[in-house]
Amino acid sequence: MAQPVAEPVAGRDILTLLDKVALILSTFDDDTWQQSLTELTARSGLAKATVHRLAGEMVGVGLLEKTGIHYRLGLRLFELGQLVPRQRTLREVGRPYVRKLMTFSQETVHLALRDGLDVIYVDKLEGDRGLQDVSRVAGRLPAHATATGKVLLAHSNRTVLEALAFRGLTPLTRRTTSSFAVLRRQLDRIRADGFAREVEETRLGYMSIAVPVHHGERDVVAALSVTGTVQRLSPAQSRLIPQLRQAAAAISADLVARAE
Repeated sequence: MAQPVAEPVAGRDILTLLDKVALILSTFDDDTWQQSLTELTARSGLAKATVHRLAGEMVGVGLLEKTGIHYRLGLRLFELGQLVPRQRTLREVGRPYVRKLMTFSQETVHLALRDGLDVIYVDKLEGDRGLQDVSRVAGRLPAHATATGKVLLAHSNRTVLEALAFRGLTPLTRRTTSSFAVLRRQLDRIRADGFAREVEETRLGYMSIAVPVHHGERDVVAALSVTGTVQRLSPAQSRLIPQLRQAAAAISADLVARAE
């Protein structure tokens, strides 16, 4: 759940208009999809008069909607989100291979990008035995607690890892990696093996296996994963990893072809 934030940019004493709008938007999350003016004020840390004025203007341009006393995110944000080039291209290219992998595994398949220290899911398909909650398209989770996130962290630069060490490793379950030293060893192993695995770090009873998606020979731009129960996925790893790699390689090749 999002927490009240007093300052969106470290070291900034004066908030700009865009800072304040960003603060209001950031108060919404998976658990908080509508809020009253009082709740928006408390969660944003802004003055009530400021929130009242800006929320009204945001309703006017479609960034927010108002129903009764509650505010919700507006459809204009959804429209704009669909135009983001990186996620749109990746989802369009990846969807046939995500579907094929889901059909093969009958488990949940994710395609994810890194955004800061989190992963954002640009596509998700659920098999007959699929995972229906925890993740969603356009949702985000801490990178260190997911297989897709570990793959992306393993191929991130030192600045990203330093920021993660500074922020700390927030646990999602009692099995989530909480030691940065342990995480560094995991990332070294992922680079050597070419795939990542997390067991019950995001949700107890479930595990994920993920591989990188490249653009060109070296750049890792996304991660592809299969998620299912530990009971089902653990014995199936030897047949799933080659399928994951094959699908990721096909997505990578199509991304390069589209860019040419």
